[in-house]
Formats: sequence, structure tokens, C-alpha cells
Amino acid sequence: MPRMRRTVVPDYPHHILQRGHNGQQVFKDEEDYLKYLTDLRELKEKWHVKVYGWCLLPEQVHMLVDPGPNPDMLSELMKALAARTTRHRNRKEKRSGTLWESRYRSSVVQRGSWTLACLRYLEKRPVLLDMATAPSRFPWTSFGMRMGREASAWLDHPKEFLELADTDQERRQLYRLFMEQQIQEQEAGLILGAAMRNQLTGDKQFTDEVEKITGVRVSMRGRGRPPGRSRESE
Repeated sequence: MPRMRRTVVPDYPHHILQRGHNGQQVFKDEEDYLKYLTDLRELKEKWHVKVYGWCLLPEQVHMLVDPGPNPDMLSELMKALAARTTRHRNRKEKRSGTLWESRYRSSVVQRGSWTLACLRYLEKRPVLLDMATAPSRFPWTSFGMRMGREASAWLDHPKEFLELADTDQERRQLYRLFMEQQIQEQEAGLILGAAMRNQLTGDKQFTDEVEKITGVRVSMRGRGRPPGRSRESE
């Protein structure tokens, strides 16, 4: 099935996936990762978007981003990030040419349990790929910041996380327990597949909501609530 045209909806989370051109590495060392996060922090403030989570892998980036009331801010953020990262690597390696695939992929994510499921997928993806034994052992996701381990935290929290409990300590404890659950194979496939195809992540009611907001007929990869437990899978 061909990819759909990207759908962007104001004030909703969007699962962003951007990959290196022809599978090339976009992050080769700590400097590259830190530069990307510094740029992300600066640009999110410039474009007034909320960054709920991220996972930086050597060949690709996953993020959960809310563009706020102006959906155009999502593309502005991604264009600026891509351009800065490309310039950084080209100067560093005395090279020229593109670094990223020509288009980033995105999926509008339903508020509620799907938003938390997508956050968990991003922050646990290194474990699913056997790159780490636990989320806390991989430094390039938002998990550590969400758990309050960094003094200069700039991560935004979706309302679904804030509504887990009344205090930061209780929220983090409940979220940590949520992260310890295995991700069902079907759930992981739905979340990744929706982003790859620029489809929606949510149920049939969510599809109707998005069509009403955008005035455009859209489709989605799966229906229903995030599935329960099974074995971990990419």
C-alpha cells in the first residue's frame, strides 16, 4: 500500500519518523547526538511546539511532537532540524550532499491510551532492537529526562502523563511500571506501520474526528485500544 499524504492536526501529538538517506548513519558519535538535542531544544522554543518524547538511533529519529494551534510549525521544525544536522555533518566530515531521506514520515496519534503507548514505544525502542537491556541504559531517548534524571530538563509532558498521578514522584513510578510491561507485537507493528505510511494511530472514532477537523478522508492501519501483553518485538 502506498504512503498517504501527511496529515497534520493542531494540538494533537504526531509520531515523527525520519531516516538517513539510503540507510546511512546520521549520528556517529556523542557530539552528533548532543548537537541534535541542542538544536531540538532551541527550535521547539522558536516554533512554539511541544516535544513529548524522542529516540535517536544511529540511522533514524523517532519523536512525539505536538505542533500546537498552528500545524505548519511541525514542518518548520523538521526542515530546520534536518538542515542544521546536515550542515553539522558536512562541515565535520568535509563532505557535501544530503543526509536524510527527502521526506519525514508522521502519524497523528489519538489522545489517551494511544499517546502513552506511543511514548513507551519510542522510549523502549532500543530495547526492542536489542541495543540496550533496559530503557535507562540507552542515553539517547527522553526516558531519563522524563524520570527527572537531568537537571536542565526541557521535555514537555502530555496531559496523559500528567494525569497518571498528583505528584511527579507518583507519575514517574507509575510510568516506570508501565515501561516494564512488554510491548505486544501487534501494538508495536501498528505504531511503526502508521508512521511509515503517514496513517493515523488510533481507533475508528479517532478517524472520524480527524476527517471532521481536516475535511479530508483519511485511513488508518489499525483499530481499537492498544493491545495487551505479548512478547517484545520491533
